[in-house]
Amino acid sequence: MAAAGLILAGAMLVCAQDAPLDQHSSIGIDLPSDSPVALLKTDVGEIRPTQRGGALIVDLHMALTLRNSSAHHIRGVTLLVLAQEVTPGGKASVAVPSLDVAPGQAFSVRVDLRLLKPLQTGSGPLVKVSLDGVLFENFDFYGPNRLNSRRSMTAWEMEAERDRRHFKTVLAAAGPEGLRHAILESLARQAERPRIDVRVSRGGRAVAAATAPDRMVRFAFLRLPDSPVEPMEGWAEISGNEAREPRIEVRNRSPRPVRYVEIGWLVRDRQGREFLAGSVPAAENDMFLPPGETGRVLQDTALRFSRNAGEPVAIESMTGFVSQVEFADGKVWVPNRTSIENARLLGVLAPSPEEQRLTDMYRTRGINALIEELRKF
Repeated sequence: MAAAGLILAGAMLVCAQDAPLDQHSSIGIDLPSDSPVALLKTDVGEIRPTQRGGALIVDLHMALTLRNSSAHHIRGVTLLVLAQEVTPGGKASVAVPSLDVAPGQAFSVRVDLRLLKPLQTGSGPLVKVSLDGVLFENFDFYGPNRLNSRRSMTAWEMEAERDRRHFKTVLAAAGPEGLRHAILESLARQAERPRIDVRVSRGGRAVAAATAPDRMVRFAFLRLPDSPVEPMEGWAEISGNEAREPRIEVRNRSPRPVRYVEIGWLVRDRQGREFLAGSVPAAENDMFLPPGETGRVLQDTALRFSRNAGEPVAIESMTGFVSQVEFADGKVWVPNRTSIENARLLGVLAPSPEEQRLTDMYRTRGINALIEELRKF
C-alpha cells in the first residue's frame, strides 16, 4: 500500500549521543492510503538517545492527533512502534481501548516508550510508527494485526460492554445514589486489590539458582459456568518464589473450534494471601481445538513473584480459571459479571479499562457526568 501518512525521514543517527535529536529527522509515521484514521498533527517532545554498549536506548515522548476518517465509530486503536524488528526491546506497541470516536472526530494518542536500537549506520528515521489495528463499534477490524491486537481490543471492548451494562443496570434499578454506591465500591476494590510483581523469563529460570527444592504443584481451578473451555488439570514446577513451565489441560465444550485460550492465574502465599499473578496464554498460532477435544496450554517460561519492592512471595498453591477464549472465526469470549462475582474474583482481578475510565470520570467530573456518559451507549 502507498503511504498517505506523514513520513519524517532523515539521516539516522551514526553515533550515540546524550543530546536531544531533531524530531523532524527522527520519527517516521506511516499510515496506509486506505487507513480509517488520518494523521492531523504530531507533537514530539524531547528524543534523547543514549549509548549503552553497541546499542542506543531511545526515550520517546510524543502525542499524535488522529481523525476518524471512516463511517463508523472507533472503539480501539493499536500502534506498532519500531526501532528495530529483531532486537529484543526494539519493538513496542501503544493500545488505546475504551474509545468512542465518531466519524470525523479527532482524538489523541500518547506515545511514551523506551526502545533499544543497534548502533549502526543507515538512512531513514530513528523510530517508525505504524498502524497495527483499528476496532470499530460493530467489532469489524482493520489492520495487519501483527501484534494480535484484534483479539486484545475485541476482548477489551467486550469487557467494556459488560461493565457498562452492569452500571446501567444499577442506575435503572437503584437510581443515581445506587450508581454512586457501586462506583465507590469499585474505587475501594481498586485501592485494596493486592498487588504482586511478576518477572518473566522465556525458556529457563528467572533466577540463576533456585532458593528451595523443586516440587510439582497442581493447579486448582475455578469453574465459570459460561466458559466455552473447561480446565481439566494443570501443574507447574515450583521453587521458592519461582514457577516454571506451567502446563494446563483444557477441553473445548463449545460447538465451535477454538484457536486461543488464556488461563488467569492466582497465587496464594504461605500467609494465605491471594494475588492475581497474570495469565498463561496458549503459544501463538499453535492451537486449534475442535469441539469436544482436549488440548494443552503450554508455556516455556519461568515466573518469579515478589511484592513490596522485591520481597519474595513463597508460593504455597495456585488456582487457575479461563479468562479469555478466541474462536476460529475471530469471535472472543470473556467471563460475564455474574461469573466473576460468584467465583469471588472481583476483589483480585484488575478492573477493565472501561471500568477504570468510568470510575475516573466519576472521581473527576461527578455523578451527573457519569450518568450522561452511560446514556450514550
